Amino acid sequence: MKFRPLGERVLVERVEEDTKTSSGIIIPDNAKEKPLMGIVKAVSAKIKDDKILKENDKVVFGKYKGAEIKLDSKEFIVLELDDILGVIEK
Repeated sequence: MKFRPLGERVLVERVEEDTKTSSGIIIPDNAKEKPLMGIVKAVSAKIKDDKILKENDKVVFGKYKGAEIKLDSKEFIVLELDDILGVIEK
């Protein structure tokens, strides 16, 4: 299923964090927080034209931002451009 964000919105897939600490302690699912980083999967035409973000950019976003949706049994978050704090560059 294809999703095309409208306005100044971006479709992001969260990046899962490690379930084990550096000392080897395994973190149970109910104690983990949702990651605040993700990979851009789709951008609106307005953002694409401005060349601010592109697909496959790794971004950081606010904790309580966006709308969670499910497409093809995968979870995504739809964010407004202002909810994205920055891009992680390699």
